[in-house]
Amino acid sequence: LALKRMAVRKDYRGRGIAAALGRTALAFAREQRGCRAVVLNTVMVQHGARALYERLGFRRDRHYVLPTAYGRLANCTVTTYRYELP
Repeated sequence: LALKRMAVRKDYRGRGIAAALGRTALAFAREQRGCRAVVLNTVMVQHGARALYERLGFRRDRHYVLPTAYGRLANCTVTTYRYELP
């Protein structure tokens, strides 16, 4: 299962909403037959998001430079996270 996007409006951040959304996505994935993992990508500047994913139990899977001219020029890195389901 790929988690494509998750966002909380700035004036609602810090209330545990993103953590609840993340736990809900993981619970949904656990209910799906044949789903072995949840994966997502995030860029280097999303420090809060990266910390949240790690608190939820996601592990860093891969790390690479964004494959665009801007990505190479700015050395913009992407981290892939993976949560293995039991």
